Amino acid sequence: MTTRTYDVPGISCGHCKAAIESEVGAVTEVDSVVVDVDARTVTVAGDVDVEVVRAAIDEAGYEVAGVR
Repeated sequence: MTTRTYDVPGISCGHCKAAIESEVGAVTEVDSVVVDVDARTVTVAGDVDVEVVRAAIDEAGYEVAGVR
């Protein structure tokens, strides 16, 4: 299992958190997703391609600035 952190500067509230968790959490290969509103990050664990997670975050209405 891989864990990656995505920098998403548009995260600013609980609604953002819920929208991203819903979209990313729906991806089959995702084992867990944690959105940190203060740090503006999304941490995803699972055997999932970076671009699949990026697309899910985009579908929620947010842009990924970087991946660590």
